[in-house]
Amino acid sequence: MGLGKGLTVMWSRVWAYRTSYLFIAPFLICFALFIVIPIVAAIGLSFTYYNGIEPPRFIGWSNYQYLIAQDLLFLKYALPNTFKFAVIVGPGGYAAAFLLAWLISRLRGRYQKWVALAMYTPSLTIGIAMTIIWLPLLSGDRIGYLNSFLLRLGLIDVPKLWVTHPELLMNSMIVVTLWSSMGVGFLAMLAGILNVDTTLYEAGRIDGIKNNLQELWYITIPSMKPQMLFGAVMAIVTTFKTGAIGVELSGQNPTPEYAGHLIVNHINDYGFIRFEMGYAATVSVFLLILMYFANKLSWGLFGTKEE
Repeated sequence: MGLGKGLTVMWSRVWAYRTSYLFIAPFLICFALFIVIPIVAAIGLSFTYYNGIEPPRFIGWSNYQYLIAQDLLFLKYALPNTFKFAVIVGPGGYAAAFLLAWLISRLRGRYQKWVALAMYTPSLTIGIAMTIIWLPLLSGDRIGYLNSFLLRLGLIDVPKLWVTHPELLMNSMIVVTLWSSMGVGFLAMLAGILNVDTTLYEAGRIDGIKNNLQELWYITIPSMKPQMLFGAVMAIVTTFKTGAIGVELSGQNPTPEYAGHLIVNHINDYGFIRFEMGYAATVSVFLLILMYFANKLSWGLFGTKEE
């Protein structure tokens, strides 16, 4: 009787705000179809052996046991490479995005929007830039732009294999990714800086703030925490989902001696080359957990108590 009454009250409240629910229905439907259901399906498949042809066969925790104890390719290459790549590109790209947004906000007139566009464009044209700019620039022969420049200056004696040598590939991946990291998070930070209430700066000067760096630390950053949080989340997502960059640069899959092998490459290897969909789902769940804890760290740094 109590349950029936509770359902009746809940339905009456839903019906009272039916117009609001109608407006958010498209988002909820898309969120369920493309986020919730795939995540649930991946978690379910991670406990199975599934090759894409036969029906999934439940095998319990075997995939997870193999991942953390026996998959040497994952433990020796994919995991450490991903952490190295994420630790440098994530915070590095985030700091560069904030610094550039702050410097652009100091510009006046039409220069501000043109410089912002120049910084944002690489994130939209990374595929084209890869073919037109980076591959010729990092070519391993004497006609590669970077090798030719360094040879003329006498800084190197022989051409460097920037994208095929195992010791140089990761560095090339990091540079290219940092170059293209000024995406939506960068725009959010720029918008946050430009929309800080100017009266706060005036009050700060009265209270004793003497230079731009003090304004940045005591006024700008605290006033744009939501944009800082959004930028951090976007940086984390972009960094962890990156995988094709090493294959595109080196032209080899897998990359030379697995020097550019990231977790996303590991997922693609098992999912679309070996067709071990169940194990690929297990690695995907592991990556999802990593991203969850990284986002929790971002919330702890930039979130508010109300959030």
